[in-house]
Amino acid sequence: MLRTHGMNSKASLIPGYATPEGTARFRGRFAARLPGHVRGAQNLWLSSIGLGTYLGEPSDACDRLYQDAVTRAAGLGVNVFDSAVNYRHQRSERSVGRAIAAMIAEGSLRRDEVFLSTKGGFLAFDAVEPADPAAYFQERFVDSGLVRREDVAAGCHVMTPAYLADQIEVSRRNFGVETLDLYYMHNPETQLGQVKRPEFYRRLKTAFAALEKAVADGKIRMYGTATWNAYRVAPEATEAISLAEVLQAAKSVGGADHHFRAVQLPLNLAMPEALTVNTQPLDGRLAPLLHAAHKAGLMVFASASILQGQLAQGLPPEFARHLQGLSTDAQRAIQFARSTPGVTCALVGMSRREHVEENLATASVAPLGLGEYRAIFAGGTSTAP
Repeated sequence: MLRTHGMNSKASLIPGYATPEGTARFRGRFAARLPGHVRGAQNLWLSSIGLGTYLGEPSDACDRLYQDAVTRAAGLGVNVFDSAVNYRHQRSERSVGRAIAAMIAEGSLRRDEVFLSTKGGFLAFDAVEPADPAAYFQERFVDSGLVRREDVAAGCHVMTPAYLADQIEVSRRNFGVETLDLYYMHNPETQLGQVKRPEFYRRLKTAFAALEKAVADGKIRMYGTATWNAYRVAPEATEAISLAEVLQAAKSVGGADHHFRAVQLPLNLAMPEALTVNTQPLDGRLAPLLHAAHKAGLMVFASASILQGQLAQGLPPEFARHLQGLSTDAQRAIQFARSTPGVTCALVGMSRREHVEENLATASVAPLGLGEYRAIFAGGTSTAP
């Protein structure tokens, strides 16, 4: 039987979702002292820096750190919180949920002010890694009839409608909310190591049909894809995915008013491919992902903005000249990511209060203007936006 480890019951789920009015109210509290930090996207006002929850031990101590980090981040102007059901064996979703619930209960935050995103697709443990992972997966997913073995790619990834419906329920309970603002199909390119492209896009289409149903049922507001390699690699690469074909899959099940509204992928000083490499078909040619996403009216969330801490130390000195007003390399890396044209929000993993305070100091400096941003690439080859 599935353990709950403190998951919220259905009766206690917090109603509501991010709204234009609520997010504008949130923006109003910070606009004067954080210039250009909260920006418009999909009729919402979203912070240009969001808190990610990927790293950390699956422990009670780390849970408490994340809960405190989320609370502090909201107080410093963050209203975008990103997770996934498999992050820290569901503990990251639950940590965010507890922090949000506590702030709502005390009156320092309202549900309509905050944008909650999460992901599904990978098989996940429940709070702790079981002694026999194979037996756990067999009992939880296969014996229950939720997953067929032939649906599992790379031994860890499923995107069938039944599985996604189950995982949306798990995430709603973990967050303690009736409605998730954004639900990503998590690293769908994982499937391409096992299935041919026609079968992959067929699976993606059925997954999107399930996500459209979840929108209609009020369980999510919109959906997208969160990827690592899919949109950054050359079109002939095994893991390459065409955004145009992804959007066609969404249109085929949701019509012109489908709810595919966002993509997430790495973008940082060491991984600029979303901006600089022509990987996506657009108007009869290849273009960078950011150009294709902008043309499609999509939000873009930049993950790994400081590359899991690797860019927080030892950036070349010339970056300090272009990214002025900032005191640390982490801040400079975040400023680069959130200033990139076409990026809605730069996600930064932050599980400690001191990191939240250091990183959010970036928001006191206005994002780079286009000319300032282009100056970073001066002397390079066709990489400027």
